[in-house]
Amino acid sequence: MTQDDPQLPMIGRRRLYLMRHGHVDYFAPGLTDFRQVPLTEHGCAQARAAGVLLSDISFDAVFTSGLPRTQETARLVLEQNDRAGPTPINMPTFEELAGGKVVAKSREELAAWLAFSLEAAADQDATFLPGGESFADAFERSGRGLSSLITDYRWRQALLVAHDGINRLLLSRVSGAGLKGVGAFEQDLACINVLDFDVVTDTHGGVEITRTIIKAVNVTAYDVSKAGLRKTSLEHLFDIDFDGARPQGAPA
Repeated sequence: MTQDDPQLPMIGRRRLYLMRHGHVDYFAPGLTDFRQVPLTEHGCAQARAAGVLLSDISFDAVFTSGLPRTQETARLVLEQNDRAGPTPINMPTFEELAGGKVVAKSREELAAWLAFSLEAAADQDATFLPGGESFADAFERSGRGLSSLITDYRWRQALLVAHDGINRLLLSRVSGAGLKGVGAFEQDLACINVLDFDVVTDTHGGVEITRTIIKAVNVTAYDVSKAGLRKTSLEHLFDIDFDGARPQGAPA
C-alpha cells in the first residue's frame, strides 16, 4: 500500500540515504537481549553528527528495521532537522542477520568469528556464525525489503536506518557484486550511504527500477577523512585492534 500523498512520486529519480545505527555496547552490564541493545552516549553523538550533515535534507519517508538501535538513530538524525520529519516506519525485513552460536574464549575470538563470517558470505550454505541465518536467505529478505521501499511507498528522498550486515547485503546487491561483495563493503558506525534509483512504470502499470546509481558509501559525519577510523567497525565495537593481521581464533 502506498502512502496517501499523491504529490509524492512513484517514478523518476528517487534518493535513499542508507544509514547504519550508531555505537552500541553488546557487553553492557545487565544486557540479556542483544536485539534490545540501546545506543551508547558515543553512538548518540555519532547519530547527531550524521543528523547535522543531513540537516538540509527534506525526507519524505523514514524507515528503520524496528530494532531500538535503529529507531534511536533515526530519531536523533531527525532531531537535527528543522523540518517536521515523517513518522518512521518499521520494516522487519531490514533486521540484522540472525546469528548462530559460537563458544568463544575472548572478545578477540568472537570478533574474529564475526568478521570472517562476513568474509565467507559467498561460500556455499554460508551462515552468520554456525547455525545462524544463511547469507543467501538474508540477501533475498533484504532485497524484498528494498523492492517494497520503492514499490509500496511514495517518496523523493527517504532515510533508512539498518545494520552492518543488511547494509552490506544491500550495497552488494545494487553494485552487482552479489554475496561476493559482502566482505568488502565496510560500514562504520552511523555511516551514510547515498543511493539513487531510476524508477519507471512497468508494462503492468506498476513500477520497476531500471538503474541504481551509488553516489556515496560509508560516509562518517564525525570523521569524514577517516583519520581516526583505522580500525574496522567490529574492532571498534569489541574494543580490540587486529592491526591488519588475521586475528587469533579466526575460523579457517
